[in-house]
Amino acid sequence: MSVSYSDCFSDLLCGEDSDTVFSNGGGEDLPECSSSDIESQFADIDESIAGLIEDERNFVPGFDYIEKFQSQSLSAAARDESVAWILKVQRHYGFQPLTAYLAVNYFDRFLYSRSLPQTNGWPLQLLSVACLSLAAKMEEPLVPSLLDLQVEGAKYIFEPKTIQRMEFLVLRILDWRLRSITPFNFLSFFAAKLDSLGTFTAVLISRASQIILSNIQEASFHEYWPSCIAAATILCAAKDLPNFSLVNAEHAESWCHGLRKDKIVGCYELVQKYAIALRPRRFPRVYPQVRVMTRTSTTTTVASSDSSSSSSSSSTSYKRRKLNNSWWSVTDDDS
Repeated sequence: MSVSYSDCFSDLLCGEDSDTVFSNGGGEDLPECSSSDIESQFADIDESIAGLIEDERNFVPGFDYIEKFQSQSLSAAARDESVAWILKVQRHYGFQPLTAYLAVNYFDRFLYSRSLPQTNGWPLQLLSVACLSLAAKMEEPLVPSLLDLQVEGAKYIFEPKTIQRMEFLVLRILDWRLRSITPFNFLSFFAAKLDSLGTFTAVLISRASQIILSNIQEASFHEYWPSCIAAATILCAAKDLPNFSLVNAEHAESWCHGLRKDKIVGCYELVQKYAIALRPRRFPRVYPQVRVMTRTSTTTTVASSDSSSSSSSSSTSYKRRKLNNSWWSVTDDDS
């Protein structure tokens, strides 16, 4: 006796037709949204953004974080190198801008709360890998393995178990608070405030995201909270659009309660110089080089090329040092 597929799954099929789905049950059309309903929805969004501004201080390092670099208790050059490596890996794998920002956020919050045995070298590299791994797990649908994550000129290669132990230490220091409030939480809202028609909203958000990533290497960026950074970068992105060239910090201050004009101006001046470097420019055309060689020199040229490539690869492999079990003891007093 044969059984059809329709018999097997008859109990799983929905008996409703399209008329029932798009009606309120009595055959009548669903009521349209009134203007008061729309206004209440906007009020809820404003309230949510105000709540984010109220809580954002809990997800950034303290204001004295920059003083640690000025007093040289932390190395600014070592931090710049670590953040640059995070950005390289972000571009290598095509991670979202938010992933890179979160990784740097975890990195800075950890350094603010916990000192490392060395202010540079392998401890910072290990911390960078752990923070990027945690950020990728939070935001990316596909996350490379811990070994594959250590690309783009990583000076040290760590075993997965070593990175996992570092991840757990980061989680403890950050009190498992990885869902940070970042400038990306505000970009869509501020862009909609500036461009109510939505014509240039996507352009504003995209350009503001690029400006944010180009600034996170600067430790002075931490003088400003995420909402202020979002407002300043949206203003900076709007300067290239003729329709919004006259918008200033005073307008941005009115976008939401909690924004301060003086802070927006200071952050805007900081990001403006980096935004100029991101503007499209014409690059000179580069033509491929053509090598002309005689038959007698072909063998010699190929042999020398093979020799140079092999020596280069051996030199590279020699420079990549592997730290499998590099760690420092964590006592109960430290935690």
